[in-house]
Amino acid sequence: MQRKRKVLQIDGGITVDDKKLQQLVEDISINDFKKPFIHKAFFNKRLRTTGGRYNLSTHNIDINPKYYQEHGINEVVGIIKHELCHYHLHLEGKGYKHGDYDFKELMKKVGAPRFCSPLLTERKVNTKVFVYGCKQCNQRYNRKKRVDTKRYFCGKCKGEIYLMN
Repeated sequence: MQRKRKVLQIDGGITVDDKKLQQLVEDISINDFKKPFIHKAFFNKRLRTTGGRYNLSTHNIDINPKYYQEHGINEVVGIIKHELCHYHLHLEGKGYKHGDYDFKELMKKVGAPRFCSPLLTERKVNTKVFVYGCKQCNQRYNRKKRVDTKRYFCGKCKGEIYLMN
């Protein structure tokens, strides 16, 4: 199956596509790990909560293009090093998971980050908080969802509660 080639346009007019990403991953693998990367690396716009992903069954590496758009090439290089640590250790039959000693040592050796920087566009908006109070003992309760004040009562004194805000 032939993959459609994606092109990522950055504000400075610089374009990065899957082919350039593949070459970058291969170069980092040879230079930092002294081992070849013989599988595929590509951008995956569906990734939301992570900078990259190493697929255990196909051995391919997916990179979130938003990290390149927001943080630049240095952040992507760090993500690639992190995913290559998973890749090379898994193929060698060593501990490739985040908690494994082999993984932590290889990450220190090549300078791969443990976590990627947070995306500015993915920050969560604060949700509204409902503040309830007890009429007898003035105990306060913060809730994210509304509470039926006729069904529930104060956990401290069993008094009647009411919505304060």
